[in-house]
Formats: sequence, structure tokens, C-alpha cells
Amino acid sequence: MTLSTGTRLGPYEILAAIGAGGMGEVYRARDTKLGRDVAIKVLPEAFARDPERLARFEREARVLASLNHPNIAAIYGFEQSDGIPFLVLEYVPGETLRGPLPVSEALRIAGQIAEALENAHEKAFVHRDLKPANIKVTPEGKVKVLDFGLAKAFTEETVGSDPSQSPTISAGPTRTGMILGTAAYMSPEQARAKPVDKRTDIWAFGCVLYETLAGRQVFPANSVADAMTAILGRDPDWQALPLATPPKIRDLLHRCLQKELNRRLRDIGDARIEIEETLAGAVAVPQTTKPPGAARWRPVAIGVCAAVAIGVALWAPWRGDSAPRAVIRTAVVLPPSDRFRTEAQPAVAISPDGARLVYSASRGGRTQLYFRQLDQFEVTPIAGTEDAGGPFLSPDGEWVGFFAGGKLKKVALRGGPPVTLCDAPNGRGASWGPDGQIVFTPAASLGIGLWRVSASGSEVTPQPLTTPDAKKGEASHRWPYILPGGESVLFTSWGGGAFDASRLAVLSLKTGERRVLLEGGHSAHYASSGHLVFMRAGGLWAAPFDLARLQVTGPHSPMLNRVVTAAATGAGHYSFAANGTLVYIPGGAESGSSLLWVDRKGVSRPLTQARRVYMFPRLSPDGGLLAVTIIEGANTDIWVYDLGRDTTAIQTVILTPRRSPPNPRYRGDGALCRRGD
Repeated sequence: MTLSTGTRLGPYEILAAIGAGGMGEVYRARDTKLGRDVAIKVLPEAFARDPERLARFEREARVLASLNHPNIAAIYGFEQSDGIPFLVLEYVPGETLRGPLPVSEALRIAGQIAEALENAHEKAFVHRDLKPANIKVTPEGKVKVLDFGLAKAFTEETVGSDPSQSPTISAGPTRTGMILGTAAYMSPEQARAKPVDKRTDIWAFGCVLYETLAGRQVFPANSVADAMTAILGRDPDWQALPLATPPKIRDLLHRCLQKELNRRLRDIGDARIEIEETLAGAVAVPQTTKPPGAARWRPVAIGVCAAVAIGVALWAPWRGDSAPRAVIRTAVVLPPSDRFRTEAQPAVAISPDGARLVYSASRGGRTQLYFRQLDQFEVTPIAGTEDAGGPFLSPDGEWVGFFAGGKLKKVALRGGPPVTLCDAPNGRGASWGPDGQIVFTPAASLGIGLWRVSASGSEVTPQPLTTPDAKKGEASHRWPYILPGGESVLFTSWGGGAFDASRLAVLSLKTGERRVLLEGGHSAHYASSGHLVFMRAGGLWAAPFDLARLQVTGPHSPMLNRVVTAAATGAGHYSFAANGTLVYIPGGAESGSSLLWVDRKGVSRPLTQARRVYMFPRLSPDGGLLAVTIIEGANTDIWVYDLGRDTTAIQTVILTPRRSPPNPRYRGDGALCRRGD
């Protein structure tokens, strides 16, 4: 029986077909009395004449009526019109559930599904047919579980049909010897035609959660028979889960998908709690006010200061009434063939939940990004990230952004080709906000400020956010860090000289207002303890910070000595997670670089023995002199080398006053001047 648009069933006017199954056809309809849209489920004509089927239809309507929960689609009534029995149900707009989804979104949805099941189980009802097709997500993000307590009638299996949509096989709601449930999501006891209880729903819940994370069914198959064989005889492919899946959620899935009933999770409420705790840990709200003296730090874990180690540390503000906490020391050591790329951009990044680490390293002269789950030993090179630097992670930890080939790019940690977002010829830092926007500095050139671009890849032209004010001594804005909430961003206002003399500033992304927070520091991050953490003198310093007012509220103090710093760019090689975990590369400031002369045959020879921070090398018109900017401590000067006499500098030229690094150039007449003069 198919109802056409405009058909009336009592006060309900059919608007459109929604779907059909073995136990009914579902339509969107208009309740002309109450002026609202509803869903009408009509019993097939053949079943409407069957007293047993009609009784089941009515009985299951009573089951739905007894369930009252915001995550369960409601029933408004059981009615008949012209001999046609039908259910009047809540119309739920939105899409049926499908994956893959970002981990945080998948967990948020799974938590609501668990709440719906928990409500039903407390009332002694088992869904018996939970699957993505029976779950809808409204445009507001609300989850609604459909078809509670409704078993679909047996229909012939179509050869080659999608098992996710295969019919439920049933001759009775719960009788032993009958199979109940959609094949791809059946529990082993359903496949064996055994009695079922709430643990059958827990199995199906595990299947749904797995699919929203992995983007594929737990047991993909080409037929109902193949699906049932896989359910009874194979284990899930745990490697298909995204790398960002938290260990606690992996454990939960293992417990939900145990084939033996007595080893499976016994209560869906326990799953809900695990999910809530995982989400709370990933987005813990930081404390924003601290009493005097709270800037003293107590390390809970600190990295071993090996030459190629990443220290992992969790910091918490010390208080006199705090209970002592154990100290854990951890190091992540690179293979002997690898070397961190620390010359220009930050080489390490940690995911907000503190579980995943991405770093830039050189192996055999080839630079690439590498990924490691911190609770595992394996290190995985990330395909498509050759010559990449400056990694930064998305809020859900699923994607890593980076700079490579003069572009800003992103790539999924689970695999896939990189996506180019926009041009960024020489990036100086980036941060990924919760609104899907990335704030970054595209180039090292003087006068370049912060820019913003969509992480979706839909925009090719970024939008400017700031412009350095040369009159205020600003040469560049770099190393952005989006604060929790996504409405403000920290950044370094570099004046062109020593990076320790830079200013730490904050920009409101809503109003465009910006102000200086602190003089003397660079590469600022925010720690969840309520502190502004920044680089100075080759180490980390911290100051209490009011996140609500965007103000430093107390004196700063040293936190951690000897953190690698790129002397040429001011990049601090450390990263904070939202849960307080800190990763850093232990060591001092980078010692700079060397000047090399390369002839037409590709043969190189050193021009200097000392390693320094060199910038803007320029040759004179006759090729006899080389002018170069050198940064040493607080001094930024132009040095001139006589290449013909193969000597060290014959003179030092200091161009004053200067508000930015002197960028030398030679005029056609051979006179040396600064760019812009």
C-alpha cells in the first residue's frame, strides 16, 4: 500500500514518503488540527487483515508510549482511518546517523544513544534492532532513536542486498528459535536464535559506535549469511578505528563487542559514564583565577633531557593544602637516524586530549611528519608530509595541519591525501580553532601579521586579522595560539631584534581589539591550570592568567629550563594539551647556521667558521662583498664580508634608528643601504 501526497488519514495529510520496511511504510504528514508535522507509520495492507499482526502493532505502540525520553522519538497515538491502522509518531528532521565522524562528535552522539537505551532498559524494554538507520541527528545536534520496541516482519532476502538494510527475521518478539535483529548489527545470540536481553542492545551499540568512528561496519559483508558468519567467527578489525580514538573508548568497544554474553558489558549506563568521562577529560574547563603564589609549579611528569628526547609533563599549580602527587618521568626517544627539525618552525605538537604526538624529523636527509599514540610504541610516518614543518592538531585530534611547499595544508591522521588550504610561503605558526578556522602567519617577511582561513579547504583566499604597527616597534606577528572558547588568540609581537625582547599580545577574534599582555617573551601557550606559558632565555616561564578577562594577574616565574628554541625565528619547541600535558624538546637555544659559498659546479665552501643567526644575505653588484644581518643576543647588526680577500668582516654597519631587523641591499652604484632607504 502506497499513499500519495495529499491523501488524508483522519486529520493527517500525507506530505511525502520517508521510508518503508517489512512492518510498515512511514510518511511525513501534517496534523491539520494541531498545525504540526508528524510521522505516520502505516501497517501494510496484508498485515492489517492479520489479527496477530494487528495485535503486535498495537502492543508495540503501547511499548513506545511507555517510553518518555528526549533521545527517543515519541509516539502521539494509535489510530485507524478507513480500516487502515497507523501510528502517529514524532517527526524528527535531520539525517540518519552515518560515519566517519570526528571522535568528539561520535562520542557526543554515542552518549545520547546510551541515554536512550538506558531509559528503555530501566523499563525492561530491549530495542533489538538498533542500527544507524534507526538513529537520526537533528540539525541542532539532538539524537533521536527510532523504532523502539518494533520488530520488523520477515521478507525475502534479496541477493546482493546491503546487509546493513537486510530484513529482520522474526516470527515472534522474543521466542527462542527465532532470529530477531538486522543482520549487520545482530548480536551472536541473535544469530544463534537464542534468547536475548539488554546485552544484545549493548552489542548493537558497540557496532554503531565503531561505525561512526571508523566509517565502516564492524563486519562488512555482501549478504546476510556472510554477515552472520562474520559475527559468529571473526573479530573486529580494531586497526580500522581512527588513531585518535582514546584508549578508554577502545576498551569500551572491546567490552561491548564480546561474543560471549558473560564477558560483555552488562549495563549501558556504564558505557554512558565512560563516554562522559572521556569527553570531560578532553574539554576540561580550566580554572581562571588563582590565589597569590599560584604560579609556583609542581611537576607531575617531566621529560628526560636526552639529546633526542621529547619530555612529557603534566603541570598543576601548587597549593599548600594540595595532596602530594607522584612524579612520573617519561621520554620519547627518536631512532639514531632521526633528527628533530628545529631550525625554523615548532617541531612538536600534542593533541588536545594529550594522547597523540606529531613531530617533524629528518631521516636520511628527508624531512617528514611522524605520528605516535603515546600509549603505544609504534611511530608512523604521515604520508604526503615531505618537507613539512610546524605541525598543529585539530581540536578533535583527527587532523594535523602543517606548512610545506609554500602552502598551508592539512592531512587526516587516519590516512588520505593532504589538502591544500592556502598559500603560506614561509609560515610562522598556526593554531586550529573550535569553529573550524585556522589562525596563522603565512610568511616571515617584515610587516606580516596574523591571517585566518577555513580548515574545510573551501576557501583559497585567507583573510587578514592584524597588521604590525611599525610606529610601535612591531615587525611581525607570529606564533598564534587560539585560547579555549575560540574567541581570542595569543600571539608574539616581534620588534625585529632579540626574540626575548618581544611582546606577548592577545587579539579578540570577535571585536578585532588587541592589547599587550606582557613585555619580554615569545611563543605563548595557555595551560589549563590558568597560566600563560611562554619562552624566555631558552626556557619556559609562567604567569597567572585570567581567561575570562584576558589579563595577566600576577608576576611571572621560571617553570622549566633548557627548552630548545630556534634562534632565527623565535620558535619554541613545546606544546600543551588541554588536559595539562606538556611535550617539549629539551636543550638550549639553537646555535644558528653557517654561511656557505656554492659555485656554479655545486661545490660549496664555508665563508665563516662561527655558527650564528644570519638573515638577508646580499651580494654587491660586483660580487666582491657580502652584506648579511646577524642577530646576537639583543644586537641586530649588518656585517660585511670581503669575498675577494676571503677575510672575516672588514666592518660592522649599524643602521639606526631601527624598529625591524636591518634588511641590507646594495644600490646600483655599490652603496650599501637598508631596504626602504
